[in-house]
Amino acid sequence: MANCVGVDIGSTAAKAVVIGEDGSLLYKLVLPTGWSSVGAANALREGMEREGFDVARTRVIATGYGRVSVPYAAKTVTEISCHAQGVLRLLGRDCTVIDIGGQDTKVIRLRKGKVDGFLMNDKCAAGTGRFLEVMANTLAVDLPELFELAAQGGGTSISSMCTVFAESEVISLIGGGAQKENIAFAVCESIVTRVVALCGRQGNDKEFFLSGGLCESDYLRERLREKLRVPVLTSPMARYAGAIGAAVLAERLEMEQPA
Repeated sequence: MANCVGVDIGSTAAKAVVIGEDGSLLYKLVLPTGWSSVGAANALREGMEREGFDVARTRVIATGYGRVSVPYAAKTVTEISCHAQGVLRLLGRDCTVIDIGGQDTKVIRLRKGKVDGFLMNDKCAAGTGRFLEVMANTLAVDLPELFELAAQGGGTSISSMCTVFAESEVISLIGGGAQKENIAFAVCESIVTRVVALCGRQGNDKEFFLSGGLCESDYLRERLREKLRVPVLTSPMARYAGAIGAAVLAERLEMEQPA
């Protein structure tokens, strides 16, 4: 069996991983998606080829927001399936996956190694990574700084369900002299509340796994754990879960092909 590649073109970041014949991770790469999904896909290919991987001779599966824009992919698969299989490879057991993406938030239940159900918040940017980016820009900080401030704040809330109105609410809080730490707390608490509500609609579970770009925030993961009252796990490779899952599915497709 040859190497296999998974490509995940998200709305914010584009990821690629290469899995070897023995299932080990040989290479990973993340780049900003930018304005062109095709451009991001080609940049990932160039990055892999610079490291000596012959993409033209490798089985590639694409997933994510811009999966149809990967010209060298043999197949495209939904983010639901790929994040589920990626987390299963990382964790090694069933759980419920929380993926807070740029355009949507997904809660995916895994049972016996397969997707048993899922819910998505894709009707509004509130409750997504984009919401946090907008609010961080309004506060003139980046996301790590937003979480650091939130950990020091409290006592403030945002009631608006719409990102546009929530931004106006934040601006009003700034104008009213509210401390930046307290506003940051309110912003983060707003998204945690929405994610927890989505998890509750999917059903109670004993263990969650946070994947995607926000997996690196210890603060966000801890707040989710406190609200859900069960462990919320992650991994240093969790932001690549979609790409890993795509590579795992490419691996299976390779094995199914006649010799």
